[in-house]
Amino acid sequence: MKEKVLERVEHYKNDITGFLQRMVQTKSYSGREENVVKLITSEMTKLGFDEVKIDALGNALGRMGNGEKVIFCDGHIDTVEVPDEKAFKYPPFAAEIHDGKMYGRGTVDEKAGFACMVYAAKIMKELDLLDGYTLWVVGSVLEEDCDGHCHIHIHDYEKIHADYAVLAEPTDMNIYRGHRGRMEMVVKVKGKAAHGAHCDRGDNAIYKMAKLINEIEELHKRLKHDDFLGKGSVTVSIIESTAPSQCSVADSATIYLDRRLTAGETKESALNEIKSLPSFEKIGAEVEVLQYDGLGWTGFKAQQEAYFPTWVIEENHPLVQAGFKAAKDFNKKDTKISRWVFSTNGVATMGRYNIPTIGFAPGLEELAHSVDEYIIVDELATATAIYSMIPSYLK
Repeated sequence: MKEKVLERVEHYKNDITGFLQRMVQTKSYSGREENVVKLITSEMTKLGFDEVKIDALGNALGRMGNGEKVIFCDGHIDTVEVPDEKAFKYPPFAAEIHDGKMYGRGTVDEKAGFACMVYAAKIMKELDLLDGYTLWVVGSVLEEDCDGHCHIHIHDYEKIHADYAVLAEPTDMNIYRGHRGRMEMVVKVKGKAAHGAHCDRGDNAIYKMAKLINEIEELHKRLKHDDFLGKGSVTVSIIESTAPSQCSVADSATIYLDRRLTAGETKESALNEIKSLPSFEKIGAEVEVLQYDGLGWTGFKAQQEAYFPTWVIEENHPLVQAGFKAAKDFNKKDTKISRWVFSTNGVATMGRYNIPTIGFAPGLEELAHSVDEYIIVDELATATAIYSMIPSYLK
């Protein structure tokens, strides 16, 4: 079967590259993915998917097969924005190829893996590799705004439930099996305004918050470390304050925290750590988890708590081993089993719904969101072959 897969991949090699180029050339910032979604569904229809649709949130969904077990092949097709196109070595939406590399916003994060998934589904159908499986290729939206929400929508609203999930976030052609979770917190402190000329009559909220900020910096140093996922972290990302005027004592101060959660850390434990800091009660601080409130490009409301659970799947799980075996079959370099540093849609598939999840895709994680973003073109064919064989090794 390996030879047949390679023959089919070679047949579609230029089509895969061309499809990726068209996707990169189509801007798809979070919440504005309509054009690329329509491009994707058109491609799926052309390739003969058994069912193609756009759901209420705006995700592109293509189904192959009708088996009892359901596999999601997910690639988010939104990107972060490009504030300065001149900062890029090559135009970020041109998808130019130089020295075997395709450059552009979204090449690594993560339209390359998704393009390979679409054509892998076609190959699976042609070679009858989906016996017993239903495969949904998901071009998910809003991931850069709120990772995982697309799958909360698919699970809770569209009522499509999976037994396995494969993510197209970049793994440098390795198999990934988890990552730290994250949450977004806000801490608020009130003060008392007074004229700056009589500042001793006030209660400066900034000074009060400064004590807590120093304690948060120290908290970071003693957070839990996990040998596989790494260390938990917390950092102050934004500081805000209010005052009646520039000539006044600040009557409120607000800080926003980015908290990365390693194994064993939860929303509750992270909140309690902040509440337990020595200054927290003394200064009358309040802490809460932020709420995400957005819109899909369809106008559908996207709302959830900004908590994204940690997840890990065991290395000996059949899905991990199926991905590893498929990767070893086709990879031109040694295959490793590892984890991401950043967050993915796995916070929903595995983190919330306990759907066994792995990641595999071409590209380096550290190139995501960068002005140097590129993909090695030759890896597209290899990745397509690997995706094509994962269901067979799950049996």
